[in-house]
Amino acid sequence: MDGTATRVAVVTGAGSGIGRRTAATLAKDGFAVVLAGRRVANLDAGCAEILAGGGSACAVATDVTDEQSVATLFRTAVDRFGRVDLVFNNAGVNLGDASPDQLDLEDWQRVVATNLTGVFLCVREAFRVMKRQTPTGGRIINNGSLSAHVPRPHSIAYTATKHGVTGLTRAASLDGREYGIACGQIDIGNAATDLTARMESGVRQADGSVRAEPTIATEDVARAVSYMASLPLDANVQFMTVMATGMPFVGRG
Repeated sequence: MDGTATRVAVVTGAGSGIGRRTAATLAKDGFAVVLAGRRVANLDAGCAEILAGGGSACAVATDVTDEQSVATLFRTAVDRFGRVDLVFNNAGVNLGDASPDQLDLEDWQRVVATNLTGVFLCVREAFRVMKRQTPTGGRIINNGSLSAHVPRPHSIAYTATKHGVTGLTRAASLDGREYGIACGQIDIGNAATDLTARMESGVRQADGSVRAEPTIATEDVARAVSYMASLPLDANVQFMTVMATGMPFVGRG
């Protein structure tokens, strides 16, 4: 579908896991979806899945840590579909266990560049587009994490960036008000993706033990994002937590 679509969504980290499932769900909801990520083959496969189902989509190879790459992503979305109504900032990376004294600066910077700076760059471009399009406004949903609330052991870089995303979400929500830009955050606990595959064999707990943890389907997360995206711009889910019921959080497990 070319020209102006009714609603247009940009999804980062859309090649697999939560991003790919959410892109497919948004397409079923009537969004034209721009799938962004680093792995072109995966993006193309996700795009083909949407097109085969009668939806509208395109794939744009994107490095969210590079400002020119992010600018190209949003320019492509506008050129192809006319506007941007929704951004789901989903791209992120994590490291293996590393206590603070063992963490290399290069690894710290890589996590910060993707999980925090990447979200900022996408928010910045979204504001630039949403402020000047007609009608103005749109919605930004940032993928936080339960790590935006409490850390896992040996996760200082990931935890710090996810706390940073919460601050970014709050600031963007405030700054977007006068332009009709709503910004919210979804904090996800143990969605079943490649990043959480180790949950089945066991992960380190705060008491030093190693235990398996339950997961939830990516479809459950996608439905939650879809609900947030369905609201009119004068209503906003500021923060939503979606998690496996039995995982160790707020005293559970």
